[in-house]
Amino acid sequence: MIRFILLQNRQGRTRLAKYYVPFTDAEKHKIEHEVHRMVSGRDQKFTNFVDYQNRKIIYRRYAGLYFSLCVDSSDNELVCLEIIHLFVEILDHYFSNVRELDLVYNFHKVFAITDELVLSGELQESSKKVILDRLGLLEKIE
Repeated sequence: MIRFILLQNRQGRTRLAKYYVPFTDAEKHKIEHEVHRMVSGRDQKFTNFVDYQNRKIIYRRYAGLYFSLCVDSSDNELVCLEIIHLFVEILDHYFSNVRELDLVYNFHKVFAITDELVLSGELQESSKKVILDRLGLLEKIE
């Protein structure tokens, strides 16, 4: 189960935080700080998996953003990396070469994309085409 999804830039500013288990605001701030400190300080020679409070952080850096998932320790790391890659591909296709500013100014669309991909901490849809079709329908409604 995915506990939370974080998108952070190199400076540690959180651009997206989606939690699937309850945390207080102070705990969320602490988690975001600790996760950024762990993933940004790691050498690229190491794996993209880090143990964190009896869970695992799976992360990937694309351009200037860190995409991080916190999952149960029994979850498959490679599947989580594929979820991150699918998320990035969908963002890139939807925003036509996504940039950090797209995430900042269109955060409501990024949350909609996240909700189409992950529901209650579980992968909802793994097809890029299906997700993009659903997002197209939402665009027509707006």
